[in-house]
Amino acid sequence: MRHPHTRTTRTIHRKLAAALTAGLLCAAGLATPALAAPAETPAAPAAPALGDGLALSPPMGFNNWNSTHCRAEFNESMVKGIADLFVQKGLKDAGYQYVNLDDCWALPNRDADGKLVPDPVRFPNGIKAVADYVHAKGLKLGIYTSAGTKTCNSAGFPGALGHEYSDARQFAGWGVDYLKYDNCNNQGVDAKQRYRTMRDALKATGRPIVYSICEWGENKPWEWAADVGHLWRTTGDISDSWSSMLSILKQNLPLAPHAGPGHWNDPDMLEVGNGGMTDTEYRSHFSLWSVMAAPLLIGTDLRKASQATYDILGNKEVIAVDQDPLGKQGTVVSSAGGRWVVAKEMKDGSRAVALFNESGTAQRIVTGAGAVGLPAADGYTLRDLWQHRTYNTAGTIAATVPAHGTVLLRVQADPRWAAQPPAVELGADGSPLLEAATPATLTSTVTDLGRTPAQQVSVTLTGPAGWTVRAASATTAAALPTGGTLRTDWRVTAPAGTPTGTYGLTLRTSYRSPSGTAVSNEVPLTASVVVPPPGGTSYLGDLPRLSAANGWGPVERDTSNGESAAGDGHALTVGGTVYAKGLGVHALSDISFYTGKACEKVTADVGVDDEKDTKGTVAFEIWADGTKAASTGVLTNAMPARSLSADITGAEVVRLVVTDGGDGIDSDHADWANARLSC
Repeated sequence: MRHPHTRTTRTIHRKLAAALTAGLLCAAGLATPALAAPAETPAAPAAPALGDGLALSPPMGFNNWNSTHCRAEFNESMVKGIADLFVQKGLKDAGYQYVNLDDCWALPNRDADGKLVPDPVRFPNGIKAVADYVHAKGLKLGIYTSAGTKTCNSAGFPGALGHEYSDARQFAGWGVDYLKYDNCNNQGVDAKQRYRTMRDALKATGRPIVYSICEWGENKPWEWAADVGHLWRTTGDISDSWSSMLSILKQNLPLAPHAGPGHWNDPDMLEVGNGGMTDTEYRSHFSLWSVMAAPLLIGTDLRKASQATYDILGNKEVIAVDQDPLGKQGTVVSSAGGRWVVAKEMKDGSRAVALFNESGTAQRIVTGAGAVGLPAADGYTLRDLWQHRTYNTAGTIAATVPAHGTVLLRVQADPRWAAQPPAVELGADGSPLLEAATPATLTSTVTDLGRTPAQQVSVTLTGPAGWTVRAASATTAAALPTGGTLRTDWRVTAPAGTPTGTYGLTLRTSYRSPSGTAVSNEVPLTASVVVPPPGGTSYLGDLPRLSAANGWGPVERDTSNGESAAGDGHALTVGGTVYAKGLGVHALSDISFYTGKACEKVTADVGVDDEKDTKGTVAFEIWADGTKAASTGVLTNAMPARSLSADITGAEVVRLVVTDGGDGIDSDHADWANARLSC
C-alpha cells in the first residue's frame, strides 16, 4: 500500500483499497484517536507457525519505498550502494540482513511467455545480478509484488494474481530471499485464498523465502496468517510524521498475543532519518518498534543519512530488545495522560521497559519492578539503552521524559546490584510558562531511586544565552537515601523582548556512589515564553500558539487545511456555509493556547470542510488544562456546522483537539470556524 505524494490520493482510507481495480492507486489509513489508549485484546490461542525455521526473530533490513517511492533514483546503483553501506557502516554486524526492492522494479507488461520483466533502465543487469551482488556481501535480497492484477503504483505494474506459481519460480530463480506481497487491485478475491496461494507457490520452489503479507490489517491477518506468512501488516501505510507513527503504534500495541518467532505483527517500515520528525521522535519510533518486536526495515536513503540517523539505527542494545529470541511483543502496563509504560519480557528473565511520553511537554513517568513482571528482589540493575549506563534501583523505575521522547531501559533482579551506582532521577515540576522580563519559578528534583545512597549531590539549571537563571534554595546535598529528594527552586527570567515560543533549558546533576564512582546526568526541559491574552473577544487564529500538531500539513489560519504545504487550503466551508475566520486542521490535531487563567469561554462553529466531498469523520474537543471541557461526538461531512462552546474559567492553557472519529484518518479536514476566545 502506498502514500503517493499528492493531495488527492494519499489519505484514501485503507478500507476502500480492497475494492480497487486495475490502474487505481492504493489506499492509506491511520486509526485511533490521538489521546486514546488501545483497548485490551483477549489473549489468542497459539496459532501454528510455518515451521520452516525462517524469521525466528523479526526481519531486519532496508526497503526503498519510504525514501524514493517510484522516482528514478530507485535503481540498481542505489540497491548496491545500500548493500555496501550495510557492511561499511556496521549495520550488517548490528543484524540488518535484507536489502528489499519495493514497487516499480518491473516493466508494466509481462513478456510473451507471461514472465515478469525487470525495468532495463533501472536494472540493466537484471534482478539476479543484483541478488548475486547482495549475496556476495553476506546479505539477502527482497522483492515486491501485489496479490492483485496490478501493483499499487498508478503505472500499473503487473501483480501476481493468477500468476503465483510462475512468479514464485522467477523470484526463486533470481535468488530472492524475501517477498513483500501487497493488496492492491485484488478483484475482490478472498484475502486468505490469495495469500495462501502465494504461500504454496513459494513453498513449491524449494527456496527459503521470507513471506511478508501486506494486506494492511483489513481482514485481521493476525487471526489467521500464522501458518500463511512470516509477518503481516497490521495497519495502513506509515508516513514520516509524528501523527502517523503514533496512530500506527496504538493500532499495533493491542495485538501482542498474536506475535512470536516465525509470525510477527508488522506496523510498517521505519521512517528514521527521512526528515519529518525530530531525532527525539525518531528515537521513540525506533524504541517502540523494538519493544513491539516489529520488523526493523530501514526506510531512509542511507547514502544521504546523517550520523545521528546511523546512531539510532545502529544502537545494538535497542536492536537486542527487538531481536530477543523469546519473541515476545511488549504489552502496555499503563498509558494515563500520555505517559506510556510498555514492557517486554526477555529470554534472560529481564524486562525491556519503554517510558514513552506522548505529550508535548516533559512528563514524569513512573512504574515498578513488580508492575512490569519482575519478581521481588533486594535490588535490581537498570540499564539505560540510549545512555549506555547501568545503575541499581530499589524497584522504582522512573524518569522525566522529554516531549515525544522515550527512555528505554532493561531491568532485572540481580544479586550483584550493589556493584552499580544508584539510579538518580532528575526532573522538574511542570514546564514553565513565563512572560518576557517577568520571573517564573521552576522547581527541580533529584531523587535517589537506588538501594544505595547518592553522595555529594549537586544540581544546576542553565537556559538560553541572555536568560537569567538563579537558584532560590539549596543546590547540593551531602547524601540522599533511597527515596530521598533534593528539591531546588529556580527563578527563571527571559529577557525583555524575547519572542513567544519554546526554549530549551538543561537540568544537570552530579553525584557519587558509596564506592566513589562519579556519575553525571542531564535532562532537557522546555520553557515557553508567552504573552497575556488580550481582554475582550479575539479570534484564536489571530493569537500565538503554544504548540500545534496536525495530521497532514500545517494548521492553516482562516483557510481549510489543504493537506500539504502551508497556504494550500481554500475558504473555510462547512455545509455550504463559508467562514472568513478560523483554523483549518486535519485529524489527528492538537493546538494549544496560553490563556493565563484570565479567560472564560471558547466558542466555535465546527465541522468537516466541504473540500473533501462526502468523506471525513471527526470529533472536536476543547480541553481546559487537563480537563475535557466540551466535545461534539462524531461529525461527518454530511452534517452542517455545529456550535461548540466551553467554560474555561481559571485555565492556564486551552487545547483544541480533533480526533479521527474512531474510524481511521480518511480525508478528515476539520474546521474551527469563527473560533473565539473571551477574556
